[in-house]
Amino acid sequence: MKGPRLAPHVRLAYDKSRGRQVLLAPESVTTLNDTGAAIARLCDGDHPVEAIVAELRERYSGVRAEDVESFLGKLSDLRCLKKGGS
Repeated sequence: MKGPRLAPHVRLAYDKSRGRQVLLAPESVTTLNDTGAAIARLCDGDHPVEAIVAELRERYSGVRAEDVESFLGKLSDLRCLKKGGS
């Protein structure tokens, strides 16, 4: 099963002025916290949501699948994600 992938027009980058990872899309910048950036890095099409959750649980305490799914939903609403399998 394929996982979510950043949309072709979206790039994860480090913004020096903000001191944070950001998602760059045409005419928009989305600032991410460390957990959000970790999720975005795993949106490579090869990690299904369950694998993203499992990897985050190895790095952070208190990771809930529903929180990861909610964050992915927000990225999808911003048109930053291409859903798995498409």
